[in-house]
Amino acid sequence: MSLKDSGMRIRVEKELREAFVQACRAQDRHASDVLRDFMRTFTEKQLQGQADLFAGSKGKQK
Repeated sequence: MSLKDSGMRIRVEKELREAFVQACRAQDRHASDVLRDFMRTFTEKQLQGQADLFAGSKGKQK
């Protein structure tokens, strides 16, 4: 895994944070690892969606 050299601070409701931390503990995972996984997956899906959008328009040009 690469060096982590950037931070992010977010504000969420206390109940949401507590539920998230408990869910992570139940899976024996660190909250930061779960958030990084989510960010990677979300980013990949967004990039793929953009690629699909452009791929679909190639044949439609006049």
